[in-house]
Amino acid sequence: MALIHIATRGSALALAQSNAVLAQCRAAFPDLEFALKIIKTTGDKLQTASMAQEGSSLPKGLFTKELEVALLESTADMAVHSLKDLPTELPTGLRLGSVGKRADVRDVLLYRDVSAKAGRRGFAAGTKVDQLPSGAVVATSSTRRRAQLLEANAGIKAPDIRGNVLTRIQKLAENAELDGTILALAGLTRLNYKISDEGYLTGENVPAGIRATVLSTEIMLPCVGQGAVGIEIRDTDERLANICARLNDLETFQCVTAEREFLAGMGGGCQSPVAAYALMQGHRLTMTALSFANGPMRRAEASRTPEQAAELGRFLASQLKA
Repeated sequence: MALIHIATRGSALALAQSNAVLAQCRAAFPDLEFALKIIKTTGDKLQTASMAQEGSSLPKGLFTKELEVALLESTADMAVHSLKDLPTELPTGLRLGSVGKRADVRDVLLYRDVSAKAGRRGFAAGTKVDQLPSGAVVATSSTRRRAQLLEANAGIKAPDIRGNVLTRIQKLAENAELDGTILALAGLTRLNYKISDEGYLTGENVPAGIRATVLSTEIMLPCVGQGAVGIEIRDTDERLANICARLNDLETFQCVTAEREFLAGMGGGCQSPVAAYALMQGHRLTMTALSFANGPMRRAEASRTPEQAAELGRFLASQLKA
């Protein structure tokens, strides 16, 4: 039986997510043979460019295009993506086959402890964004995070930062001009980092004295698809569709469908200054969305039945664009 190739990026987080998908595939289909195919993407190569430029001076699909080419050329059969990186408009011939059960969508503020080395500012356990002093520097590559940081605390500065998760943590530990950074809790968890009861970030190669405060979605609404891992496939391949059907988490799929329709309706990519979070409440799908696209923050909320997920996303986009 033919080997099924699962395309993935080579970053630590991408490999952690893809190995989890590989394990699910092997458990669900013990008679089939699966293997990872590591592909370097444009985004992996552009480690110094600002992600805020995506779609203008930088191409869209920075972390997905090469994987999609492999699918279209049939050198790969499935592509694993952090769903937040997957554009809402997919190439002709491809579709989102399944979405795994979503992890915690919240973001985490990382900062040094008060016992930091001389010349490096630190803060007490549980420090929140609005408690940071004027002039504090919290670096992020996300326009969504930057806009919400400044909404919560207009006195801070939020320059760009690049690099993988561990690189950013190390930059925070070593750079005296940097007071904090924001990372996704789901990514930290998938890389086996933990937040101790005392509020420290722990894990392999994490410098001592890095504290972590989990931010509520009221302060930092997540980006579309955050915490979810998606599998992209060719839209005419029934064998792969059947595999994806076994891997799909329906509730998560409905939630991210609403979010992705909202993003599409806003006309933006994954680096647009918008955020959305949908979740099931009883038998209703409720979504909160916000946008900084046209000036001051605008926020809206609505609910529909799960079957109306796409309509829910389009409705909130129309509300925030009006």
